[in-house]
Amino acid sequence: MNWICYLIIIGIILGTTLSLIASYYIYDVSNLYSLKWLDDVEIKQENHLLNINAGFDETSYLLKRKYVSSNLTVMDFYNPAKHTEVSIERARKAYPPYPGTLAIETSNIGVPTKSIDCAFVILAAHEIRDKQEQIIFFKQIKKSLKDDGKVIVVEHNRDIYNFLVYNLGCFHFFNPRRWKDVFKKSGLQLTQTKKITPFINVYYLT
Repeated sequence: MNWICYLIIIGIILGTTLSLIASYYIYDVSNLYSLKWLDDVEIKQENHLLNINAGFDETSYLLKRKYVSSNLTVMDFYNPAKHTEVSIERARKAYPPYPGTLAIETSNIGVPTKSIDCAFVILAAHEIRDKQEQIIFFKQIKKSLKDDGKVIVVEHNRDIYNFLVYNLGCFHFFNPRRWKDVFKKSGLQLTQTKKITPFINVYYLT
């Protein structure tokens, strides 16, 4: 029986090590937080931008640095009663929100109709677990867009790559088919999908 215990221990160590290496690659080495993947998107400096997070915001400062003259509105839909990811609670205690961040409900983000040039939802939409709630949320964003407005959604995938790294944790994410159906039922048109890394997709919508 000892060899079985050893195999389990080795498996746990290897799994943890692989997860740490992949996380370092995704969040520290890749272009995710350099925002270079936005270079081909037509976003003007004076545009009105909307960035929506789920309780942990690592991108608003980066967006403001990239689009210095933009009018950036930041919103947080985190609701501990519905969005129960423990890591978010820890992150919220460690990192303060972007100044002026507005608390919202996914069913009513409270943005004036046709006022936004580009909306971002970066590594946050999967925290909305119910599909119908996701659709309502993206309908709210669609309503806020100007006629030529854009939505950019960044998400991990529920796929073999994320399974190899996060094991059962990958089931906290959704597969691209789910997102495409949500976008379609929200009235948004998917114009392009790109990969920042094998683990993350960027969805460009109008």
